[in-house]
Amino acid sequence: MFLTYSAAIDPVWAWAPYVPDAKVPWNLEKAGHLFRRAAWGGTWSELQAAVKAGPQASIDQLLAGREGLKSFQERVDQLATPLAEGIDELRLRAWWFYVMLNSPHPLLERMTLFWHNHFATSNAKVQDVGRMYKQNRLLRTHALGRFGPMLHEISEDPAMLVWLDTTSNKKGKPNENYARELMELFSLGVGNYTEQDIRQAARAFTGWEIKSDRFHINASDHDDGEKEVFNKRNNFNGHQIVDLCLEKPACAVFLARKLFRYFVSETIAPDDTLLAPVAKRLRDSGYDIGATVGMILRSNLFFSHEVYRTKVKAPVEFAISCIHMLEGRVDSIQLADILDPLGQRLFAPPSVKGWDGGPDWLNSTTMLLRHNLCLALTSTEDRRFYNRCDPVKMIQKNLRSVSTSEVLQFLVDLFLQGQVPDATRSQLSNRLKQLEQQKYPPYWSKEFVQEYQIRSLCHLVMTLPEFQLA
Repeated sequence: MFLTYSAAIDPVWAWAPYVPDAKVPWNLEKAGHLFRRAAWGGTWSELQAAVKAGPQASIDQLLAGREGLKSFQERVDQLATPLAEGIDELRLRAWWFYVMLNSPHPLLERMTLFWHNHFATSNAKVQDVGRMYKQNRLLRTHALGRFGPMLHEISEDPAMLVWLDTTSNKKGKPNENYARELMELFSLGVGNYTEQDIRQAARAFTGWEIKSDRFHINASDHDDGEKEVFNKRNNFNGHQIVDLCLEKPACAVFLARKLFRYFVSETIAPDDTLLAPVAKRLRDSGYDIGATVGMILRSNLFFSHEVYRTKVKAPVEFAISCIHMLEGRVDSIQLADILDPLGQRLFAPPSVKGWDGGPDWLNSTTMLLRHNLCLALTSTEDRRFYNRCDPVKMIQKNLRSVSTSEVLQFLVDLFLQGQVPDATRSQLSNRLKQLEQQKYPPYWSKEFVQEYQIRSLCHLVMTLPEFQLA
């Protein structure tokens, strides 16, 4: 994957709404692209329904979620109550996997994961499962809402207060960690503040602490003297510093760039000119994330061939999409345990910068682990998953004929929407011939042979390089 630059992309065309026509028709290919980026891939029935409904109705549904979200969230929050009072981080990760797999609002969970990486906080330092759960709930509450309230609330969040040492930030001995990351990683980006801004802003957050597991300001430890931040003077407090960051034009551009990388492309480096319309939408809407994501998903650029499969699936995204597209049900504790070696341990990002992502997700070790995960999910022989994610059941549900050639074409259409290079098609055809000509034990029934072939083909398609890309 090579980085390209965006000077040749017309911003007016890029962010104008995509309107299907003979040259750029709405079809299975585009529906698959939408569901890869804004959900966890699409099941066959979801993709067929989206093709029939058209892009606008499909995007509207993804932004709104399906019915039953409120009752679902109430139920999963009840499930989390004992976890929040315990110390078992594995079960907390498993709980989130369960939510991702079953939520009627997959885009909301994708955005919760986006913000988890944006406000990267690790339980390795927080050492409190309950606080990590509460932060996760905070992020979900604001995931498609307004960025300003989320930034204010995350500043007071107990897990964040511990993670970035705000609790040790005292009058006369300011700790600069939170002020620095607020500007560098959360709102503005490097080059849009000075070291003096950080030093002065740190004083505004003095006295912020945790009392009875809630945010509290200790007046005796708070520096209420005059500070100068962004060339403005006042006896600023922490929330006024947050507002100053939100007011800077650089904030909208910074967020636009992160949303571009998440939804559009990791191989295009957008300049400020290309990002300007997205940044303007953020500012004009009061930092309405849902409205801005909607603008991106409806755009010409989003549906252009230049951005297809220009993102590497993160391990969590890869695993959840595999299970969802197979229409399976798995033990989320086993899933949480098996995913750790792939490089993305929820509630434990590697640093304040989060996971780098992109091509860094893929190397010889992680590719082998991805292949092994696909085998565990499709074989029905792995004790961790058994037959709860069986490709045969999914095929029988969606395909009347189960001849191996038709099964192979169906799997290519489901997982890749038919988009495979000629060399890959040849590889798949050769494997199909091998399976058909292979000698099987005489005690294997015809039905058992056919099921083995289906699972083998499914495993092969899911391990293709193209399927690693969103």
